[in-house]
Amino acid sequence: MDFFFIFIKSIFSIIALFFFTKAMGKKQLSQLNLYDYVVGITIGSVAADISIDLESHFLHGLIVMAVYTLVSILISHFTAKSIKLRRFVIGTPIIIIENGKIIEDNVEKAKLDLSDLLQEARNNGYFDISEIEYAIMEPNGKISFMLKSKYAPLTPSDAKIKVDYKGLCSNLVIDGNIMSNNLKVIKKDDKWLLTRLRKEGYDHVEDLLLVTCDSKEKLTIYKKGEDSIESGCLE
Repeated sequence: MDFFFIFIKSIFSIIALFFFTKAMGKKQLSQLNLYDYVVGITIGSVAADISIDLESHFLHGLIVMAVYTLVSILISHFTAKSIKLRRFVIGTPIIIIENGKIIEDNVEKAKLDLSDLLQEARNNGYFDISEIEYAIMEPNGKISFMLKSKYAPLTPSDAKIKVDYKGLCSNLVIDGNIMSNNLKVIKKDDKWLLTRLRKEGYDHVEDLLLVTCDSKEKLTIYKKGEDSIESGCLE
């Protein structure tokens, strides 16, 4: 009986946790500030506690989770409106390298170990600190780097080379299923796709792992168990 009760409470706590975290927004883990991180851990801990503890009241746990979620939503709303509140709650970026020189006071202010800073630079491909124009620690703890102009990679714009626009690729078939909504986005339909596939020698969509289409209507076809095959734009 206890096992069944725990199972039911776990299912409902997972469902509740899903909706509460969904209500808090779609931030990636790397985008979470300190407050978001603490709230997320707390809500997860409460969900686990009401699932395992037989003596805990399920409704009380839901109320706690709802309160944390509501407070988080309100803080996100008000910090979006007030710069002062945003700086207080979320924090501000800290410049830790400027013109190739490490600013020791700011490194200490950011509670950052020098070895961690050098490791983070290496992880981003920067082995020589003197080549870095700026390194800024963001409020979420991530460090952004900007190279000095003379060390920055050459771009087509710098070389005055004209490049074709690529745009986004649309996934038209995934695991043998036609993505009709994606076809509507590129102003095509199932009939158009099936006609294109038949011209490429594919009569059965179920045999295809993935089919993508770029801005020039070039299909890249991945058949299950085989390498990809590219096709040009067919009139």
